[in-house]
Amino acid sequence: MPRIAGVDIPADKPIHIALRYIYGVGPKISLDILKSVGIEDTVRAKNLTDDEVARIASVLEKNHVTEGQLRRQLAQAINRLKDIGCYRGIRHRKGLPVRGQRTRCNARGRKGPRKTVAGKKGIKEMRR
Repeated sequence: MPRIAGVDIPADKPIHIALRYIYGVGPKISLDILKSVGIEDTVRAKNLTDDEVARIASVLEKNHVTEGQLRRQLAQAINRLKDIGCYRGIRHRKGLPVRGQRTRCNARGRKGPRKTVAGKKGIKEMRR
């Protein structure tokens, strides 16, 4: 298993797929890195030489923000929004969708499991 940017990438996958296991590297960035280094994208990760792995790691480190540093930047950006009290920051604080999605019938992934309110049946019977 080659290790790039502190992540063990899977050895049995093509290198352009294996690079996506690094946080901050997607399909486009992985292909761009391989093109700049001059490695075929269909080569399996286990077939790379140590020199090729080192070249990929150096290009990734120089030109792209990945892993812990990227996670820190995103957390700082969200905390800044929370601190200034803007609309997006308030939505982050409350755990609601930030980008305008509806919350009446969806947003379960953001809001968490349903919290059932007890006692509604009794209230209906009392009104009759």
